[in-house]
Amino acid sequence: MTTDTGEGRETADITAHGGLSTGAVARQLGVAPTTVRSWDRRYGLGPASREGGRHRRWSARDIAVLERMCSLTATGVPPGEAARQALAEDRPRRPHEAAPAQSPAPEIRPGAPGGHGLPLGKVRAECRGLARAAVRLDSPEVERLLAAALADLDLVEAWDEIIIPALRAVGRKWASSGERYVEVEHLLSWQVSSALRRVTAQGRPRPGGRPVLLACAPGEQHTLPLEAVAAGLSQRSVPVRMFGAAVPAGALFEAVRRVGPVAVVVWSQSGSTAQRDVAAVLCASEWGVSGARTAPAVVLAGPGWATHARHLGGSLRPHSLKDALDLLTGLGTS
Repeated sequence: MTTDTGEGRETADITAHGGLSTGAVARQLGVAPTTVRSWDRRYGLGPASREGGRHRRWSARDIAVLERMCSLTATGVPPGEAARQALAEDRPRRPHEAAPAQSPAPEIRPGAPGGHGLPLGKVRAECRGLARAAVRLDSPEVERLLAAALADLDLVEAWDEIIIPALRAVGRKWASSGERYVEVEHLLSWQVSSALRRVTAQGRPRPGGRPVLLACAPGEQHTLPLEAVAAGLSQRSVPVRMFGAAVPAGALFEAVRRVGPVAVVVWSQSGSTAQRDVAAVLCASEWGVSGARTAPAVVLAGPGWATHARHLGGSLRPHSLKDALDLLTGLGTS
């Protein structure tokens, strides 16, 4: 569960202390502090000014550069290129800085990841096999292993113990290795998405039930968690309407009005895409004739909402895939 520091408190910290700490910035962006430090070290995305012997402090403008970095990498731009673009757009304030150092081109050997495995830690054998196949870029084997996991295990168990640890390990690897391993993440993410969609397609929703509407917040590109929710609900015969990545606010409001869902789930991976005003409009939405209006349950999912959800009355906040499925299944059958 993420720590809720409060948007106002973080703004005050910038003013009172000359900037936010690396940990506070990481929480605001929804990434690990090691990722922020890696971007500073590798690409020069650090604070514009520093004082010797003191911890780095990030100004609002420094954070805007990191948010641009997050936005670009979320759309598939390699980290090195994303950093160059983010710095180029902000270059007028840093004329004295040299361009970020280029990572040396890795030696490419077919079928070999350079001898470096993924930082998996203690995981199930199925997860380790999936990660090895992904590093080899062995799509058929990745597809086979995912299909086996989803067939043999409960979806939540497969997600929590096999899929998520592998995805996180790949993310940590490319965050600390420059542009290397991005292709591994893309391949694994695509295969996970394909496997989850196959599960969703096999579902048999109950006739006549009001659906659950699933959408990413405006600007949010991370769809896999929502695809896992869609697959789990389909297995439980709950009808689903998936709208995918980066749904514009107006389109989201219109979809809710037209579909009339029992619940609307909005996913936000980082604080930069969690728009409080969008959530507030959804919490106040309703439809139907006067005197018999109906409103959806508003479910704010993902770490991006950590600093907003407690201030939005009427919203629900699950903290795991199991929590979300249990909550939405109950709403769908009530």
